[in-house]
Amino acid sequence: MKGGKKILFLIIAIALICCSCSGSHKNKGKTDEYTDDYNRTVQVPKAPQRVVSLSPAVTEIIFAIGADNLLVGRTEFCMYPPEASGIEDIGGISNLNIEKVLSVNPDLIIGGSMIPQKTVKKIEDLGVSIAFVTEKKHFEGLYENIEKIGQLVGQKAQADSLVRALRNEVKALGTADGTKTKSVYYVVGFGSGGDFTAGGDTFINDIINMAGGRNIASDSKGWTFSKEALIQADPDFILIRAEDSATFCRTSPYNQLSAVKNGNTIALEDGILDLQVPRNIELIKRLRERFNK
Repeated sequence: MKGGKKILFLIIAIALICCSCSGSHKNKGKTDEYTDDYNRTVQVPKAPQRVVSLSPAVTEIIFAIGADNLLVGRTEFCMYPPEASGIEDIGGISNLNIEKVLSVNPDLIIGGSMIPQKTVKKIEDLGVSIAFVTEKKHFEGLYENIEKIGQLVGQKAQADSLVRALRNEVKALGTADGTKTKSVYYVVGFGSGGDFTAGGDTFINDIINMAGGRNIASDSKGWTFSKEALIQADPDFILIRAEDSATFCRTSPYNQLSAVKNGNTIALEDGILDLQVPRNIELIKRLRERFNK
């Protein structure tokens, strides 16, 4: 009897294991056809379980929609929110370490920009799904990117909910008071290597406008700007990354700008303006307060 019971128990156990395994792989082969921002038609898993982000903006949005439990890898530049530090660091972006990426066994990789085409090809050849969600030229593109990332990670409802909340937040802000418009310059790069800023064809330009500012580079296309034009425009406010602020303010001829002399150089934390992320709205509020003082 004992032997018979033991055999029966083993048969039942094996059957349960088989059912469990069958269930766990039930969705493994199911994919959706997806057209990414590089107009690539790719097959992506319907319900990814192990996601690697190759973009700080993608990582931030994944956290914002509450899908961070799916993240198994992120780049060394994905520093927000602070909880991202607990995700496996797979290294850089333009010099992507494919072996490191694959070591976390992803079923979906989401990239932004700066990934070389030859790297993408290698990843595809290894049978891993990779799709790209890149920044858009206008502020409204933020909503589009949240929706796209939500679709990719199987969190459409959460993404839609976040988009509604952000739209309502922007709507509640209303239109900036045009009578208090301040001239603004955003420092992307400066010094001997040249001067770079966000022109009128960028979402950063939209953010400055929504905050009640006037981007002195709004007539420029792309990112290059003339040092002479900056000095001549002599903007009321300078926006700059916090780590660059002190050097900028003591470097000639920038230290002669009125914004520097008047203490109107606004040091910004990483990602709040240079990435297209939900935090952009927080910055709009902060800048409005500062511009209207």
